[in-house]
Amino acid sequence: MITIIQAFFLSTVGQIIAAVFLFGIIILVHEIGHFIAARLMDVKVNEFALGMGPKIIKFGKKETKYSLRAFPIGGFCAMEGEDTESSDARSLGSKKVWQRIFIITAGVIMNLLLGFVLLLIIFAFCMKPDSDGRVLFSSTTIAKLSESASSFKTGLRPGDKIVAINGKGVVTDQDIAVLMQSDEDGKMDMTVRRKVDGKRKKVELSGVTFELKKDEQSGRRYLVYDFTVVGIKRTVLSTISQAAKTEYSVATMIWRSLGDIITGKYGLNELSGPVGTVGAIGNVVEDAAQKKDLREGMYPLLMMVVLITVNVGIFNLLPLPALDGGRLMFLIYEGIFRRPVNPKYEGIVHAIGLILLLLLMVVVTFSDIWRLVTG
Repeated sequence: MITIIQAFFLSTVGQIIAAVFLFGIIILVHEIGHFIAARLMDVKVNEFALGMGPKIIKFGKKETKYSLRAFPIGGFCAMEGEDTESSDARSLGSKKVWQRIFIITAGVIMNLLLGFVLLLIIFAFCMKPDSDGRVLFSSTTIAKLSESASSFKTGLRPGDKIVAINGKGVVTDQDIAVLMQSDEDGKMDMTVRRKVDGKRKKVELSGVTFELKKDEQSGRRYLVYDFTVVGIKRTVLSTISQAAKTEYSVATMIWRSLGDIITGKYGLNELSGPVGTVGAIGNVVEDAAQKKDLREGMYPLLMMVVLITVNVGIFNLLPLPALDGGRLMFLIYEGIFRRPVNPKYEGIVHAIGLILLLLLMVVVTFSDIWRLVTG
């Protein structure tokens, strides 16, 4: 029997509202990071806004004005002297370089902190126990592997701890899945830790092979996993460790994806903007609403939020004008050469960067809408 709440989130309107709310929380957390850091460093904040475009709601009678704006695609924490010269003793430019670096990076720190907290919740409360009532986390150590398996014949052994695939580091089983599925021919070089002469040593395995199969109708290929990994019992320490490792894996996966975009492996038409992101969240919300077990429904939803908040954090660290990473580059320059870039010129650079980012957002949003229309 479907409850009223489930029916709401199964509706298109409910999914859009939930998606916008979750996306708004991620942006809010980022801007709160800047806001708190600015207050700690005694920098005057002129306006704190959630969303972009025309103001819908505004309040605040003291030095900081607060507003909710029409388009839920971002937000900002406007500080005194951020992009212009200011003689105010509490302006951003009046603070030491390390203080400004702290303020600029605080948004990213808050996004990563949110991701870590959500992962702790996932691993502490959303994992279903096995038949023995235990909750086990997946490791990167091979538990079972048949001697007839292709990977066994080409060098992999039970007890091997996979630490790298094709030269890329492995921390969690998620890393193994991503790197193996992105492989083109089912053959990959692996670095494992193996017990040799009573000691754990690194062993290089060249051309470990896995069977490739196709779904005949779609023509898609999939790689057959012929091994299982060792389970780690859930404890307080293992939960914290698993959350930290998983966030590192997510961050690494996003960073590698950005590299693939730069190198041309993925095109702009494969990127998702606000519309695509809201649509993806909506799909996960719909799936979660159909689950009878709350934990089973919350797991993929919270993982989606983790993916987005870490993505927002890393994207903001890119050394591009108008992003936190771009501002960080100017501060590093000032710290090295002991003199700041003229605020006027820095402001122009950030303004141009903002225009280019908005143009990119328009292109990506158009691509999102085109995909929705064409299916």
